[in-house]
Amino acid sequence: RRSEVSGLREPRGAGYDVKDTDPKNLDMPQTKSKMEKLFGFRKEDLTSWHSLVSLLNRPTDPASLGIFRCLFGLLMVIDITQERGLSHLDYKYLDGAPVCRFPLFNVVQPLPMDWMYLVYVVMFFGALGIMLGCFYRLSCLMFISTYWYIFLLDKTAWNNHSYLYGLIGFQLTFMDANRYWSIDGLRRPSIRNAHVPLWNYTLLRTQIFIVYFLAGLKKLDADWVEGYSMSYLAHHWLFDPFKVILPVELVNLLVVHGGGLILDLTAGYLLFFDATRPYAFFFVSYFHCMNSQLFSIGMFSYTMMASSPLFCYTDWPRRFFARFPAFLRAVLPLTSPDPQPSTSCVYNEIQSTTPRLKLKHKLAAIFTILYITEQLFLPYSHFITQGYNNWTNGLYGYSWDMMVHSRSHQHVKITYKDGKTGEIGYLNPGVFTQSRRWKDHGDMLKQYATCLNHFLPRYNISDPEIYFDIWVSINERFQQRIFDPRVDVVKVDWSPFRPNTWLMPLLVDLSPWRTKFQEIEGSLDNQTEIVFIADFPGLHLENFVSEDLGNTSISVLQGQVNVEIVEEKKNYTLQPGEQMKVSAGAYHKVYTVSEVPSCYMYIYVNTTETALQENFTKLHDLQERVRNGTETEPLPPQLQPLIAADGDEGSEVNATDPIVQLFLKRQRRMKEVKKRREAGALERLERFAVKKYSTMRRGFLMTAIAMRNLVVGLPSLEQLTREVAFANMKEPQTEANQDERVKDEVGHGEL
Repeated sequence: RRSEVSGLREPRGAGYDVKDTDPKNLDMPQTKSKMEKLFGFRKEDLTSWHSLVSLLNRPTDPASLGIFRCLFGLLMVIDITQERGLSHLDYKYLDGAPVCRFPLFNVVQPLPMDWMYLVYVVMFFGALGIMLGCFYRLSCLMFISTYWYIFLLDKTAWNNHSYLYGLIGFQLTFMDANRYWSIDGLRRPSIRNAHVPLWNYTLLRTQIFIVYFLAGLKKLDADWVEGYSMSYLAHHWLFDPFKVILPVELVNLLVVHGGGLILDLTAGYLLFFDATRPYAFFFVSYFHCMNSQLFSIGMFSYTMMASSPLFCYTDWPRRFFARFPAFLRAVLPLTSPDPQPSTSCVYNEIQSTTPRLKLKHKLAAIFTILYITEQLFLPYSHFITQGYNNWTNGLYGYSWDMMVHSRSHQHVKITYKDGKTGEIGYLNPGVFTQSRRWKDHGDMLKQYATCLNHFLPRYNISDPEIYFDIWVSINERFQQRIFDPRVDVVKVDWSPFRPNTWLMPLLVDLSPWRTKFQEIEGSLDNQTEIVFIADFPGLHLENFVSEDLGNTSISVLQGQVNVEIVEEKKNYTLQPGEQMKVSAGAYHKVYTVSEVPSCYMYIYVNTTETALQENFTKLHDLQERVRNGTETEPLPPQLQPLIAADGDEGSEVNATDPIVQLFLKRQRRMKEVKKRREAGALERLERFAVKKYSTMRRGFLMTAIAMRNLVVGLPSLEQLTREVAFANMKEPQTEANQDERVKDEVGHGEL
């Protein structure tokens, strides 16, 4: 009984500790109610403000919190060089480059590039200090101040897990997470192995529970339940074991969507209770390991796995590390079972008396309640920030609607009009920007249009008007416009608190057509492609059919359209069920003339790609005949490189025929892909380690260059070029080499 109360055991529910830390009461018999055994607290603990404050400040073992602090700091150190972008910071914040940026507040702007590196240095040492528990409070402030600055600087990089990192860093700033396995504990014996208040665990556990549970609630969306959100995932090799017993359609519906929904809804509950926690650990870990392979989400999967032990008994590190050999204990976390008292906690000196509360205990309880309330409210606060709502609510990143929506963009056109001369021209989509996410968000579109209005006068375009025609399909619906193409976005009003008047509505009434799409696509051969279009009355689509696309036709599914052939100056009216062919290499316009939205589809064959594949097949057959000796005719000079071994780069260079050159290049790439897929565990680990080493090496070397620039000034351009080339692990390219590289890329664009 003594060992149980002193910290080797915890209540059944992982949410609270109910240990009596007073030695005078260790041998007193304690009868726990069913609620106390299940949840870790009594009903009486919630009956008054005083008892609630005492509960939230109850002394708790610091071990589990200390281990999480160390793991989180380590993962953030790695994250800074990768997803935060230290390794490619010079590409993003190059001084003088005309770049449109998308901060949350327009007053938040990046510093000069070398100073941005300094910001990352501060963030890196903050994360390192969190990991080591060294000057802990200062390290937390260094980390969160720079992290949130970078986060607010670029909305296009927002996602749920990046937001979560900032929240956890913010929480740790107020916690006593340096009480266990920390350098601060070595420097200050008074805090070493000291109790932490229960609210430290309550906040983190509740935060992780919210991530899981609200993500599950968001997945109750009809598109997710019906299997349209992430249907492409079912074809990934990770789901091959399920395909042994289920067809791909059921793997998509039951495993990808059904499994994801059930896991998110239940994970928080399963982690909380002792009886279900082992099962939760298995499924949650399996889920996050799969996600790490399916998506480019950095350290998120590992951060969530690192958070799972927070739901265990808080003394689990003591029991775990106690099993290690004695000679290792000097560098391992403490295994002694008795934490020392802390002024941050509320103790019951005599069980019959009421504990004395200090102001900091009450403030901690208020902070805990307000924070949890805010986190529960914010994902559903989109009725306030209506200007950020588009087809989906709010800025993506704080709503926990992870992977609920997938988009594909078929057509993006940016039109400018000179305000003085009336001249009309077109811009390459994405000009002056490094991101593509502006296409789906009205607030970013407004920022982008304002930026273009600022840059275009440099190119003799006065007072430009900017119009966007963006076609998007969300969750496998029709391709349709998301914004009104008739609106000059430069002059249009936008407010974070009012709906966008220039946002086109999502045609949800046409969602049932998705079942018909699958039937139509299933009836086509592998060479025929199809695009489904929906448009609004009074609008038209101007389209150019590439010469590569043969046998292109328009077929109407709903509504009425007029098709104008621009060069011929002829118009054709099409009703539902009717179709017509359109010529390749020419423009045409499709007008919606019905009172309801029109729905039609383009059916086409990429004749250039088909011919290329046929040539590849012939070359492959010829190569096989040469190898097995059945080819008796001598090969002409342009086909001689086929005799060389597969993947020989020399034979690819020596090929004079462009088709043969493409074929050999394709063979080499396929061989490389096959080699990577069949690689053993050690080879994969080596490849992974080399990639991470290269990323970190470049980030650190570029940081050293920037710090040198800040201290002693810029060197000569030649020296700077050599230093950057060394950071890139390659020699600087000569002008001729660069030209050859560009020619190679252009020549193989069709691949």
